[in-house]
Amino acid sequence: MRRLIAAALALGLVVIAGLAIAAVGSLLPSIESDAPPALDAIQASDPIGENTNVPVVDNAPVARGALPVITRIPSTQWKQIVETGTWRTGCPVGRKNLRSLAIGYIDFKGKEQRGTIIAHRDSVDDLATIFTDLYEARFPIARMEPVENFSGDVLRSLRANNTSAFNCRKPGQINAPVSASPHANGRAIDINPVQNPWRDPRCNCWEPRAKFAKVKVGPGVIRKGSLPVRLFKDHGWIWQNIKVPDYMHFDTGYPSRPRTGKNLG
Repeated sequence: MRRLIAAALALGLVVIAGLAIAAVGSLLPSIESDAPPALDAIQASDPIGENTNVPVVDNAPVARGALPVITRIPSTQWKQIVETGTWRTGCPVGRKNLRSLAIGYIDFKGKEQRGTIIAHRDSVDDLATIFTDLYEARFPIARMEPVENFSGDVLRSLRANNTSAFNCRKPGQINAPVSASPHANGRAIDINPVQNPWRDPRCNCWEPRAKFAKVKVGPGVIRKGSLPVRLFKDHGWIWQNIKVPDYMHFDTGYPSRPRTGKNLG
């Protein structure tokens, strides 16, 4: 009898001890929860295995530099060129012989921008090289857009201080026979018209305005001996190829002459 009572007491103590351990265990942090998660768990929560210690950005940084890119004229752009009268029947050069140059430039606030120039395929390489040099020298350009963005209106483009090249020009705005015109052939460019105006003999006035007519030096200003003049001369271009002051203007010659051996792609 005594043996049965002793066995029962021992069994009771074991059960009580087990219950006590279980109770205490429930109050302690889980050892498993403190262990590093398994690889499968990481991949399930982060399927690309991204290191969250590295900042994540939605977009890659914008490319910096001149980075000239020459392409053929896209159909949508050519449609706009035609609809705005920037090209019309009778113009000496058409889509087949024109190219689009996308290139970086520095604006008057010192910020990097990207613009587009439309030019003849035999002259566009020169422009790519020259504007790359201007970019690296941080020569400021106010604006650089194709003239069709101004409805083909040369005066609107000039007054917006826009740097542009090809423009067959509307009949009332052209100042040379269309076949001979450097701009109509895509072999001329006007740079920073506001800082570099021209004297229009038809009205004996400065276009787009006279503010910088007597200025000799300054940001974006082109005068004798300035960097743009030297660069264009090195490539065989002519500065203000006209009898009146035309500080903004460079071309390959008049009547318009091709740049033999240049980009014909």
